Amino acid sequence: MANMYYESDADMDLLADKHIGVIGYGSQGHAHALNLLDSGLNVSVGLYEGSNSWSKAESEGLKVGTVAEVAKESDVIMILIPDHLQSKVYDESILPHLLPGKTLMFAHGFNIHYDAIQPPDNVDVSMVAPKAPGHRMREVYTKDSGVPGLLAVHQDATGNAHAVGLAYARGVGCTRAGVLDTTFKEETETDLFGEQAVLCGGVAALVKAAFETLIDAGYQPESAYFECMHELKLIVDLFYQGGMEYMRYSVSDTAEYGDYTRGPVVIDDSVKENMKKVLEQIQDGSFAKEWITENDEGRPTFNRLREENAEHPIEEVGKELRGMMSFLSDPD
Repeated sequence: MANMYYESDADMDLLADKHIGVIGYGSQGHAHALNLLDSGLNVSVGLYEGSNSWSKAESEGLKVGTVAEVAKESDVIMILIPDHLQSKVYDESILPHLLPGKTLMFAHGFNIHYDAIQPPDNVDVSMVAPKAPGHRMREVYTKDSGVPGLLAVHQDATGNAHAVGLAYARGVGCTRAGVLDTTFKEETETDLFGEQAVLCGGVAALVKAAFETLIDAGYQPESAYFECMHELKLIVDLFYQGGMEYMRYSVSDTAEYGDYTRGPVVIDDSVKENMKKVLEQIQDGSFAKEWITENDEGRPTFNRLREENAEHPIEEVGKELRGMMSFLSDPD
């Protein structure tokens, strides 16, 4: 079993006299910065000049400067900007100020694992990866709870990288729920695989295929939407609360029997073989190379696919139906 850490395992005194710089103020950036601030730590936010987030961060009580300014004054630098922007920002604004003994941190291992960022040997390199979107991470922190997190050390120049990382994890609230030891390799490869095979790619493709199957068979688009997309949240919530067993306990016996007997017909051994191919492209770096090249060339494939998917009939009927669902705007 992997090691799990909680509040009592983390020594916040390790960060008491440290200046923490959070680079970026998006979904993750705002949650990290505000949680650290509320934990009593000295934190600043690094942004590019003219960023729309500058005044927002200041209005929420945070000190803000350019990335270079914050990197220069910080002992711990957490990079929380999109993967495809990190290496350029790192080279231009962080590396010149990455003095011996400093800590460079990430919430996702992509750029370290695939060597897009190669830090000097005399700094600590670690990762704290909360397993939730930033808004959720912030929400539960304000309710005296937290989201689980992952902790990894890529480089331990000071001999204290793991302990400082664990203190940071406590500062953002992850030790309230539990922090799991991992590696940059494991986090990066499993995260990408989960996104592609299940959470985003797999689910979206499954939903679209089911919707199209019902439409082709002559069923109303609205009925197809309700059965193939709308009700998906109900099932995912049951998974979240108690796993597959609780989901099966909660649905009808008819649905449970269909689960056991027809699920494997749809998701057969060929799907698992295709998943292995997806994983291989993650493991050998070919996906990372493809994505980096895609960004370097102006994202032609990404933009085309985004536009095509936005025009899918399920999006059109879904937008119309969701407009009638007043309960979707209910914060609870």
